[in-house]
Amino acid sequence: MRKVKFEPNNIYHIYNRGVDKRDIFLEDIDKWRCLQGLCLFNDEKNSSNILWQIEKNRGEVNLKILKDYVIKEGRSPLVRILAYSLMPNHYHLLVEELCKGGISKFMHKFGNGYAHYFNKKYQRSGSLFEGPFKAVLVENEIYLQYLLVYINVINPGQLVEPKLKEEGIKDMGAVIKTADECLWTTHQEYSGKRGSIIIDKGILGEIFPTPEKYRDFVKQILLDKKYQEITHLVLED
Repeated sequence: MRKVKFEPNNIYHIYNRGVDKRDIFLEDIDKWRCLQGLCLFNDEKNSSNILWQIEKNRGEVNLKILKDYVIKEGRSPLVRILAYSLMPNHYHLLVEELCKGGISKFMHKFGNGYAHYFNKKYQRSGSLFEGPFKAVLVENEIYLQYLLVYINVINPGQLVEPKLKEEGIKDMGAVIKTADECLWTTHQEYSGKRGSIIIDKGILGEIFPTPEKYRDFVKQILLDKKYQEITHLVLED
């Protein structure tokens, strides 16, 4: 029984990792497939065969094709995806429930869809994820802002500084550079370097109306080590 109760207009930090801490993304194409799922499964309509149909009709799927499809077909989102991060053995999402049951329905389609793809591609069976996804209610704006930096910057930053959370940042320039170049978080969207058909910044777009305000906030959080205030509440990688 899940302790967290999902309610419309509330924002939740959702995360999960591979069973036995195994990698859930072995190639970049796996991450692309995951992003496609974030886009297409966020719809009240049944989307179990959408990826298969698009691939059959148009070959390899990319985000341009997905954008054309979404514009043509229209959709009714189940959740607002404010941010995401895809790391080798886990993922993080910041989502707002838009309709009753939206998160549960979306995560069921997203998790099952990606696991089916992964198991079929790599000829494996059984659970891919370490149990049901974890969810934490985001109760205030400060926590929300810290989480955004954690998801967008701290996560990829650990690829260059694995002990960043325990020992602090030793080379801020390298951490920010890694976040700037990472394709698998929403840091580039908030930095003004990339648009997205997946995310809707919602209240975070009001808090950070310009890329400069967001980047200044990131630097301040890293300088003040504020990210250490929430690391005990998130997944141990």
